[in-house]
Amino acid sequence: MGAAFGWGTLAASSLVIGAIIALLFRISLRTIGLIMGFGSGVLISAVAFDLVQEAFDKSSGHGWVAGGLFAGCLVFFGGDWLIDHLGGSQRKDPDGNQESGSALSIVLGSVLDGIPESMVIGLTIFEGGAVGAAYLAAVFISNLPESISSTSGLATSGWKKSRILWMWIAIALISGLASLAGYGLFQNSSPDTVAFVLAFAGGAILTMLAETMAPEAYEHGGKLVGIATTLGFAVAFTIHALD
Repeated sequence: MGAAFGWGTLAASSLVIGAIIALLFRISLRTIGLIMGFGSGVLISAVAFDLVQEAFDKSSGHGWVAGGLFAGCLVFFGGDWLIDHLGGSQRKDPDGNQESGSALSIVLGSVLDGIPESMVIGLTIFEGGAVGAAYLAAVFISNLPESISSTSGLATSGWKKSRILWMWIAIALISGLASLAGYGLFQNSSPDTVAFVLAFAGGAILTMLAETMAPEAYEHGGKLVGIATTLGFAVAFTIHALD
């Protein structure tokens, strides 16, 4: 259980690292867009090979994978819709448009983005006795652009540096708890249930990418985002192949 919390927190610690980078260095919007595109490619690879493929291999069929994908999609869509209406719709915007939003909603939105991927870390530790290096690396890498973009926007909108850092530290710890929950909640689960949970996380992450990361990446990075996304996918797939 300690390992599940530790690895989950470690994967999310890149949120804090990204925030520090964004606060110490002035990063152009175009660079942020390209970094977000890279992170999107990393997560696409993680969804394809570490979540959906793994879910398919564990499942006995009967629609467990498809059901998990669409359940994750709908749950994230509903949660994101609610958070948008509460004032958290611009949480990944590096322009500073968060100023008009609710601080609590921005935090809740960031937590919503990270919980599915964090729960899988704890689940994989229980299933295999160790965390998958490829998936852990994918989560760690993909958190960096999210944090850099959000932090740049929050700082531009007038948030204090200490407030931003404490927010990301809290979210990293919550991610560790989500990993711990993934370890503890599914210990007596059947392979089909595990497959459903993996696919659920995949559906939630894909929806998050389409609704939040990819649009912001293209808006600020332009057509070069396509190259950055492909590069991110290739890097994550290489790590997966070597794991």
